[in-house]
Amino acid sequence: MGRVSQAQAQENRQRVVATASRMFREKGTAVSVADLMKAAGLTHGGFYKQFASKEDLVDEAVAHAFDDPAAHSAAALEEHEAARRTLIEHYLSVWHRDHAGDGCPVSGFAADLGREPGQAARARHVYNNGVRNLAARLATGDDDGMAQFCTMVGALVLARATRGNPLSEELLQAARTALTESGTGQSEPQQCTD
Repeated sequence: MGRVSQAQAQENRQRVVATASRMFREKGTAVSVADLMKAAGLTHGGFYKQFASKEDLVDEAVAHAFDDPAAHSAAALEEHEAARRTLIEHYLSVWHRDHAGDGCPVSGFAADLGREPGQAARARHVYNNGVRNLAARLATGDDDGMAQFCTMVGALVLARATRGNPLSEELLQAARTALTESGTGQSEPQQCTD
């Protein structure tokens, strides 16, 4: 078989990064190189022509996920409050729960980056900036949006963990209601009766 052109090699590399970005969000970074390359439609040996290590690919996959406009709601074109509500509704949807590979990189990579404290600085830097940028899209008045975003990510992660049980959709709905009812994501404290 002949050599691959530089253009084809670059296209293959981008395909691997895009596939890895989706698969890592969906299944975690423990996905094998062989499975990843198979999903990308390429040979296992081709990986090492493109990447120095799997860690390098993780870095690129995280960066790709945050650069991918499909990973975020396009609500920023609307007025801020309508955009905020659209983002919340999309983020806390059954579709987003069931399509982790095409969803938010914050929830998709959280567990793996949390388990891998030595993950390369580039992936952590991109991830940290992504968290701040997504939280800022929820900001209202004096609220920087961080607590609201934590609520969304937490609800989504819990909904994914309880998928198949009615509790899953209850979690999504509870978070949507809490974040949209008052318009700021801040509700009155409720007394615990337990």
